[in-house]
Amino acid sequence: MPPVRTVLIDQTARRRASGRSLCEETGAAPVGSERVVEFGLHIADFTWKTGPAQLGPALAAHVRNAEAAGIQRLTVMDHFWQLPGIGPEDHEMLEAYATLGFIAAHTEKALLHTLVTGVIYRHPSLLAKQISTLNVLSGGRVGLGIGAAWNEQECVGLGFPFPPVAQRFRELEETLQICAQMWSDDDGPFEGRIWQLERTINSPQNITKPYLMIGGGGEKKTLRLVAEHADACNLSAMADLEVPAHKLDVLRGHCDAVGRDYDTIEKTAMIAVSPASTVDDVAERVEALAGLGFTATYVFSVGIDEPARVVDIVSDVAARVA
Repeated sequence: MPPVRTVLIDQTARRRASGRSLCEETGAAPVGSERVVEFGLHIADFTWKTGPAQLGPALAAHVRNAEAAGIQRLTVMDHFWQLPGIGPEDHEMLEAYATLGFIAAHTEKALLHTLVTGVIYRHPSLLAKQISTLNVLSGGRVGLGIGAAWNEQECVGLGFPFPPVAQRFRELEETLQICAQMWSDDDGPFEGRIWQLERTINSPQNITKPYLMIGGGGEKKTLRLVAEHADACNLSAMADLEVPAHKLDVLRGHCDAVGRDYDTIEKTAMIAVSPASTVDDVAERVEALAGLGFTATYVFSVGIDEPARVVDIVSDVAARVA
């Protein structure tokens, strides 16, 4: 998950004064009956009223509540310190893949993945095996969200290598290739510029093909990799929607260049809610995103220490835009 800009849903007064809707401002089509928007709950903040000692029971209750409310996707970010814009760096943060395993044990239907895995934190063959293990144990519900990583301060603090950006993108591309090979019938060698694997045995194999999302809006590399490899992109939509609209245009160009059908890529977005957010404001933003072609919205909270309140907001928004 990239750095959080706390530009939440605070442009409503300006729009209402102008008499224009968000759809009218951005040129997005209104949500039609043929367009279905799925909702994801992105759990980015574990600083709850229950306190650290009760995080296990609180998280179990939170994800069960979310699934019961009809939320179809549950995600966590792959960080070890809290992010600026959400809270102080020493606030509670759980390791992503252990947490996904815990969530899988307390849910039955929701799609589970990171949003997103930093490519530099794990050897790609270990990552591919982690995803397959969780996919099998969850009944086929675990996928992979991945990106090139960005948090240098966290890496320096904990001793993770933080290569230059060009190297991180080379690692990302080879990681995607290794995962694809390990999730196939090909158990032969892999020869890359960075990694060489003698045998890519992976047993048990995934129950379902893991859903593959690449996060980020980099126009030269990230969106090109989406066009070449991914089932979905994920873009920030916390400020002006002209930005994600432009990113989708760039993605379409990459799809044309590599011969990929643009419509086979799911377009997903992230939005934040805060104590000041209203259902009307969030619903209006989701409708505008849907009008641009986004079919899934991942909602995370900033400054809300009662998890049930976040689920209530998402549930009410889903009912409003249905």
